[in-house]
Amino acid sequence: MLPKLFFDHFNDTSFIAEEDGQMIGFLIGFLSQSKAEEAYIHFVGVHPDHRKNKIGKQLYDEFFHVVKQKGRSVVRCITSPINKVSIAYHTKMGFEIEKGDKNLDGVDAHTDYDVPKQDRVLFIKMLVN
Repeated sequence: MLPKLFFDHFNDTSFIAEEDGQMIGFLIGFLSQSKAEEAYIHFVGVHPDHRKNKIGKQLYDEFFHVVKQKGRSVVRCITSPINKVSIAYHTKMGFEIEKGDKNLDGVDAHTDYDVPKQDRVLFIKMLVN
């Protein structure tokens, strides 16, 4: 279950996809408090039975639309270097991988990015008007 705090504090930029009253997908995002031009996608999930139905794309597109309306032109997110599905999905959605301090299996990664001994792939997407 998603923590209620995400929807209490980030309800303008977090979305749920439902079908027949059941949650089939979600996107939790927020506006950067320190970088006025940026927004950040914290985490996303789509039920495995619905992954080929473009639910994720709809959630991302809604996030992009809302944050553009709020004056943001940059969207960032991260994933683990071993999550090849996430890396492929984000690049397909138009995100670019930021240059890291190491290369893991052909993917730029950042050492100890958010947790010690945990590398991350950083993505950036410029929103066009």
